[in-house]
Amino acid sequence: MLTKVLSAAHSGLDTIPIEVEVSISKKGFPGFNIIGLPNKAIDEAKERVKTALTNSGIEFPQAKIIVNLAPADIPKEGSNYDLPIAIGILTALEGVPETKRRAFFYGELSLDGSLRHTKGVFLLALAAKRLKIKDIFVPEESANEAAVVRGVDVYPVKTLKDLTNHLVGTEKIKPLKNQNNIKTELEQAVEFDFAEIIGQEQAKRALTIAAAGGHNIFMQGPPGSGKTMLARALAGILPPLEEEESLEVTKIYSLTGNIPPGGSLILTRPFRVSHHTTSRIGLIGGGSNPHPGEISLAHNGVLFLDEFPEFSRSTLEALRQPMEDGKVSITRAAGSMNFPAEFMLVAAANPCPCGYLGDPKRECKCSPRMIMRYQAKLSGPLMDRIDLHINVPAVDIEKLIPQKGKIKKPVNSKVIRERVETARKIQSKRFKGTGVFTNARMKNKQIKEFVKIKKEALLLLKQAVNSYNLSARTYFRLIKVAQTVADLESSPSILPNHVAEVLQYRIRVES
Repeated sequence: MLTKVLSAAHSGLDTIPIEVEVSISKKGFPGFNIIGLPNKAIDEAKERVKTALTNSGIEFPQAKIIVNLAPADIPKEGSNYDLPIAIGILTALEGVPETKRRAFFYGELSLDGSLRHTKGVFLLALAAKRLKIKDIFVPEESANEAAVVRGVDVYPVKTLKDLTNHLVGTEKIKPLKNQNNIKTELEQAVEFDFAEIIGQEQAKRALTIAAAGGHNIFMQGPPGSGKTMLARALAGILPPLEEEESLEVTKIYSLTGNIPPGGSLILTRPFRVSHHTTSRIGLIGGGSNPHPGEISLAHNGVLFLDEFPEFSRSTLEALRQPMEDGKVSITRAAGSMNFPAEFMLVAAANPCPCGYLGDPKRECKCSPRMIMRYQAKLSGPLMDRIDLHINVPAVDIEKLIPQKGKIKKPVNSKVIRERVETARKIQSKRFKGTGVFTNARMKNKQIKEFVKIKKEALLLLKQAVNSYNLSARTYFRLIKVAQTVADLESSPSILPNHVAEVLQYRIRVES
């Protein structure tokens, strides 16, 4: 007997319906084969399905079983085909009736017949809504992901036996109610409050501007000056994700399996930290079956790269195109895939290998050749794509020791975050309906349409561009940052003082 069960495959962030065709024949030698370009995980589904059926009290047939994953020319990977294969076999054995209306079956089976948390369920629900398929059957631990999508009935399946009883009609599974109020907080905790950081007021101000406008920032300073601490404190002043941004981030995290069991919609901005030994594929994405890298996992959030010059040159240069376009295109023999990558880059570096070049108290022991080789790892085109360049000097020990008398209380992260959120609301209103969320993502067309700059401010900007021989890209980036400074002050136009402040962050400090 031949039966067909509907499942799905993910190609990048696109979901493709897959028909799981199951044929059981008593003719020929008993066997169990899966065809249709399956990978190793799918090939191993034979043993998982067989054992799960047996442990669920269902006798596995001694017959020739062929499972075809159609269309056969699309590569398939993952363990989500376990459930549709099992249902296909049960339907062919007439253990359960064929479903009256089209439904998605999706999930990994344990050997005892229970269903495990399976990645990609949120993408499945979006595809079901797009294809007007009403019902989806997914693991109970993954059901919250799908329940945020309206117009789809999500059936949380705990065990294969429960699903069998539901299909037979003896004990129905109730569809999960819409869980629009459930959120998933990313595991990255806020380690530091801005109030805990002594001094470094210029760096704090620059990070506030960066967070408000989504701008890239580069911090340079000696070891122990607080660069890493400042970067990690940045997570505490980032605004929550907008609804559209949240859906984009949740899609990526669902695809990569980064949403924990029971988790759902992601509302906090990602804050990703990559070690300098991270490979180019790990950072940018790729592989034989392309998968998102760290820059896509940091989409609509922050990518922090400490010890920036220690990354390989090829890895750093691969950042250039995604930083400009907000997406990464990965091409392989099987085809091309696009992943979103609108991240805010936060980079930190020492001025030289020993870290004390230009330090007034510590002597630099590096040779000119070593310094030149170290700094040359950061190419001009790459640094030109970073909006804010700040020097983070070592903090005087006297400032670290509590002093008697009146001490000015530093501003905490909560107050700064409120300022950032106010600036983001101004930008959200400005760019409504354009698909742009921050000043950093404005195109030249939108700069001409939305940005209002006073004549005096424009004259100062032109003088700076001519004096320092800045590129056209830098000119437009300066305008974007100046607009963010204006938004932080709720100013309707860019004023000369806004441009003056931005210029001190833009001109890279050369030792």
